[in-house]
Amino acid sequence: MTAPKLEVWQRGPVAGVPALLQPAAHAMLQAREELEAIARGLTTEQLWARPAGVAAVGFHVAHVAGVLDRLLTYARGESLSREQRVALGAEPEPGDPPRDAAALLDALARAVDRALDQLRATDPATLVEPRELGRLKIPTTVGGLLFHAAEHAQRHVGQALVTARVASGGA
Repeated sequence: MTAPKLEVWQRGPVAGVPALLQPAAHAMLQAREELEAIARGLTTEQLWARPAGVAAVGFHVAHVAGVLDRLLTYARGESLSREQRVALGAEPEPGDPPRDAAALLDALARAVDRALDQLRATDPATLVEPRELGRLKIPTTVGGLLFHAAEHAQRHVGQALVTARVASGGA
């Protein structure tokens, strides 16, 4: 009998990430692993299916990659670029031809890797520094943005899991 695979947080610290940011790193890596497992088993048609009008699994994968990029941009104290705003609008659409699991998961892996690099470079003393979110300039902090990015990714994993189950006929 093989031992069950441990969740990311159970495997120990992520190299180079400050201790206070380990939970965010673990959640981002866990989201990547779970979305890979979900999306790899779907056809492109199933990936973009919208049963009962819910968001497609493809959207959830694209959105997690995009939200990590956007929230970490704000954490750096920067504004979104035109390219980031265009990408946000494209997340719910499959594209023409539709993006497949490999393309979506490659973008997700790159986004998580960039996020981890940013976590490694973040001085924990800066976590309480004020930042502004979006065009409305909603007040937040560096830490608030980093942890929300991780939490938000996990939220979409759960939604993708349920949608994938329905889109694949419960398999």
